[in-house]
Amino acid sequence: MGFLDRSRTIAPPGWNRWLIPPAALSVHLAIGQAYAWSVFKPPLEGALDLTGTQSALPFQLGIVMLGLSAAFGGTLVERNGPRWAMFVSATCFSSGFLISALGAWTQQYWLVVLGYGFVGGIGLGIGYISPVSTLIKWFPDRPGMATGIAIMGFGGGALIASPWSAQMLESFGRDSGGIARAFLVHGVVYAVFMSVGVLLVRVPAQVVEREVVRSAVNVSARNALRTPQFWLLWVVLCFNVTAGIGILEKASPMIRDFFAGTSTPVAAGAAAGFVALLSLANMVGRIAWSSTSDLVGRKNVYRLYLGVGALTYLVLALAGNASKPLFVICAMLILSFYGGGFATVPAYLKDLFGTYQVGAIHGRLLTAWSLAGVLGPLIVNAIADGGKAAGRSGPDLYTVSLFIMMALLVLGFAANELVRPVAAKYHEPEVEGVVR
Repeated sequence: MGFLDRSRTIAPPGWNRWLIPPAALSVHLAIGQAYAWSVFKPPLEGALDLTGTQSALPFQLGIVMLGLSAAFGGTLVERNGPRWAMFVSATCFSSGFLISALGAWTQQYWLVVLGYGFVGGIGLGIGYISPVSTLIKWFPDRPGMATGIAIMGFGGGALIASPWSAQMLESFGRDSGGIARAFLVHGVVYAVFMSVGVLLVRVPAQVVEREVVRSAVNVSARNALRTPQFWLLWVVLCFNVTAGIGILEKASPMIRDFFAGTSTPVAAGAAAGFVALLSLANMVGRIAWSSTSDLVGRKNVYRLYLGVGALTYLVLALAGNASKPLFVICAMLILSFYGGGFATVPAYLKDLFGTYQVGAIHGRLLTAWSLAGVLGPLIVNAIADGGKAAGRSGPDLYTVSLFIMMALLVLGFAANELVRPVAAKYHEPEVEGVVR
């Protein structure tokens, strides 16, 4: 395994730092398939007789494992380097699809949950944080833009996966056998695609890292957990993610329900296209808003995500089914803020805690995503399922959920306002020359 050793990935003199974002994108575009899970929900519900809440379980567990594996694996990623992390991510993520294919083929849903949710979720977490600290070290002058480019791929993964998955289900069939074949193809193709990042990624030479360390305040991952700033950002991320992920996981059936009682209902193919549009907004928001944060500051851009996001949810709740363009525009704006929040938070952490152990701190912060990955889909699906049982339909299935999301964003806005610079007592006294 010497090929994966951190020492084998040190960049030679003159290495072009612009090769690092494509390496990160090859991993993030693949694991971003998670955002296209809603395309598989209706076929799984029909083939395996599941409710909406049950069909969300693989996605929910995957997000839980993303946060947990990022938290517990963050220090390992810092120690072993991005190539090792990308290899582990590719192995787990692809294996998760293969296990899920077996589960769909044998109609054992627990195997789908185990494969996609547990094993694949570990691949999500390790892959998500694998390039973050490396990018910040290569681009200390533009950290928001650098992390935005990479994390843009995670948001944009569904832009490719959603129509691709829908076409496979159309070709293979929407029964358990067709779903199994689609999962199998995903596993093989993503294994090859993610290998590009494993081969291409490099870390900056030691002298570069030392210069970066000297230029910033530095707080260890252990000390970061003792600061109020970490937990305020944890609340901000958790509520921003909860508000976005609930809609994203339910996107395909949600738009169909909203307009089912109108003169222009939404077909399954159009609903898959809506998922792709949300993925585009998620992707563009990650690079656009995170780059903007380099100019206006992290705190100001989070005011936009949380404040304007809350107002947009209010519009959806009151007039979401008035017109399709209004519904689509509001949803895309919310998802752009959702994606922007993910892409901006590593730079926010760098501003507060420095580059010393920013990857490990970021991994621990992603436990907020674990909770949000359960809360968001649970709120939306449980309320929608309860509404259907009570005989409600259309937008009435989602109105309560939308108001809950709006309230969470308001609370997140308040938490962001309380963020202040980290007190000197938490700073590392001397980290120059430390090899990471």
